[in-house]
Amino acid sequence: MKKILPVLFTLAACAAPEGRVHDPAMAAMHGAAGPDTRAAVRFPPELRARTLANMRDHLATLQQVQDALGRGDYDRAAGLAESRLGLSSLEAHGAHQVAPYMPAGMQEAGTAMHKAASRFAIEAANAGATGDAKPAIAALAGVTAQCVACHAAYRLE
Repeated sequence: MKKILPVLFTLAACAAPEGRVHDPAMAAMHGAAGPDTRAAVRFPPELRARTLANMRDHLATLQQVQDALGRGDYDRAAGLAESRLGLSSLEAHGAHQVAPYMPAGMQEAGTAMHKAASRFAIEAANAGATGDAKPAIAALAGVTAQCVACHAAYRLE
């Protein structure tokens, strides 16, 4: 019990109150402390709802990909990435329906994310053959970099 108390105190001290940013310096760095200066993008309500659902699915897929990587299941990581994030997923996500409402920069970021996910899928499959996950992990960072760039520049209304 004596060994676990310091851990519990540390966890309690690190926990952020609900609705608060854990590290205010990070919030300031990413503009969370000031006005939202991202470009507003207006979609028809049904496309907005579908697009937000697709983005939540992208986030869930990224979590599943990371889990598969952590377990060394590189083929699963590759399959998830290609089928739900990669260029193969565009039709399932209805990309052709939302593209007309996106500014060019948003379209470019989306296309770059899907291409990066397909590149990651190749690197993850390679990791299954070589056992070297570093190129796959680096490629995965390329996927999330596109997500961060788009979400930093645009917001849906």
